[in-house]
Amino acid sequence: MNQIEIKGYGTALPAESITLNDQTRYRVSGEETQLTLAVEACIAALAKAQLSIEDIDCIVSASAVPVQPIPCTAALIHERIAMGSDIPAVDINTTCTSFVTALDTFSYLIDAGRYEKVLIVSSEVGSLGLNPKQKESYELFSDGAAAFVLSKSSNSKKGVIYGMQRTWSEGAHATEIRGGLTNLLPRFYTEETHDEYLFDMKGKQILSLVIKKLPKMMEDFYAESQLSIDEVDFVIPHQASRAMPLIMKKINIPEHKFSNLLVDYGNMVSASIPFSLCKALDSGQVKENDVVVLIGTAAGMTTNILAIRL
Repeated sequence: MNQIEIKGYGTALPAESITLNDQTRYRVSGEETQLTLAVEACIAALAKAQLSIEDIDCIVSASAVPVQPIPCTAALIHERIAMGSDIPAVDINTTCTSFVTALDTFSYLIDAGRYEKVLIVSSEVGSLGLNPKQKESYELFSDGAAAFVLSKSSNSKKGVIYGMQRTWSEGAHATEIRGGLTNLLPRFYTEETHDEYLFDMKGKQILSLVIKKLPKMMEDFYAESQLSIDEVDFVIPHQASRAMPLIMKKINIPEHKFSNLLVDYGNMVSASIPFSLCKALDSGQVKENDVVVLIGTAAGMTTNILAIRL
C-alpha cells in the first residue's frame, strides 16, 4: 500500500447549464475557460485542506485536452495560483482516466518521500470541441473541474491499495480528435476538413470492446490486489455514457454500490471520476476508512482500476 490521504478537495462548474433530453449539461460561457475552472477547483481544495499554495510540493494537471500544445497545462495553472514560486508543474494524460493515472503515479512518489503534498486537478471544457452532427456525444458531455490535495499518511491502513492500467489499441480510433497537432496541423484546417478538428466517438465500438475486455481485467484486479467485491465499500466509475450501469452489471457491481451522476452532470471527461468522488465525499456515500474503487475507460482504449482506502 502507498500511504497517502486526501487532505482536501474541491469542484467547479460553469455558471450556465442546458437541458438535453431531461438531462443537465454544463457549458462554459463568457469569461469562463478551462483555466478558470481549474483555478476555482484548486482554490476550493486548498481551502478545504486549510493549506496555501506554498504548502504544495507539486502541481499536477490531469486533463484529457490541454489548454494549448506548449507549455503544459500545469504550468498555466501555476501561473494563475503559484507564480513567483518554483513549485514543479506536471501534466499527466490518459484522456478520461488521467486523474486515476495521476493518483496512481503520485501515490508512489508521495509514499517514497519525493513529495509531501501534491495538488492534482482535472479540468475540461469538452463542449467546445463537440460536433453537433453527432447527437450521442453532443448530448453526453459536460464541462467542469475537480481538484484534490494529497499528502503522506501516518496511518499505515490508508492509501492506494492497488492500481491497474491496460490499453487495447484496437480501440485507438474509436474516440479521437484527429486535427490540431502534428497529425493534422492547424494550417491544414479548411471547411472540408472541419470535422477532423472536432471530437469523434464511435459509441457502439467502444461499448463492445469494454464489455469484451473489462470483466477479465476486473477478475485480474481482484486477484492481484487480493480484494473481493465484499471488501469494496463503493465504486466511482467514469460517467462515460448511458451504458455505464450496464457495464457495472457486467462486472457484478450492485446498483447501491456505485455512483451514477450522468443525468445531473453528464460526462466531464477526465474531471468525471474526481468530480464524482467529491460528490460522494460530500454526500456521505463514502467516508473515512472506506475502500473505494475508481474505474474508468478512456480513449486509446485505456482502462484504469484503482482501489484506495480513505
